[in-house]
Amino acid sequence: MCEVQPVKDIEQISLIAHLLKMRYSQQMASIWRLGINLGLRISDLLSIKFSDVASDRIILRESKTNKKANIILNRKAQKVIEELRNAHPTHVYLFQSYRSRGTINQAPKPLTRRAVLNALSEVGEELNLKLGTHSMRKTRGYHLYKATKDLARVMKMLRHSCQSHTLRYIGVAQEQVDEDFMSLEL
Repeated sequence: MCEVQPVKDIEQISLIAHLLKMRYSQQMASIWRLGINLGLRISDLLSIKFSDVASDRIILRESKTNKKANIILNRKAQKVIEELRNAHPTHVYLFQSYRSRGTINQAPKPLTRRAVLNALSEVGEELNLKLGTHSMRKTRGYHLYKATKDLARVMKMLRHSCQSHTLRYIGVAQEQVDEDFMSLEL
């Protein structure tokens, strides 16, 4: 599996949402839009229940690290959640699986990360981008870093503990190395 990178072009972020809606479903576009605004790992994003949303916040325990994530919802995130609530008022999960035959007469389950990966990979191929389930989180971190140049803020948002991992994760380390090679001619 190839390493995915953040989406650095703001216009492509909207284009990806549009293509996901056209090629797959509104649900896939909503996953992208909310994922970009929350910066959660895909397993945590897909496991969010409507009961985890308290007015303007999502509070959950991250499955990988067991760290508490207390995330305020910006306007775009609130809008996505409101649209999901209106479209599926009986769902337990924000991104509940409801199309497969296996979901009939069973307890509700979230959409699988495999389904999301397939959709993102295919749209990524169309745009010549390496997209995957980490793309949303990496993109959020990348754009926060570019806007603030404050690595500590990015680390706190991503709940990372190592600066070098964070720089590599958001694709800035390689970008800086490339700039150094291009700017220094001897």
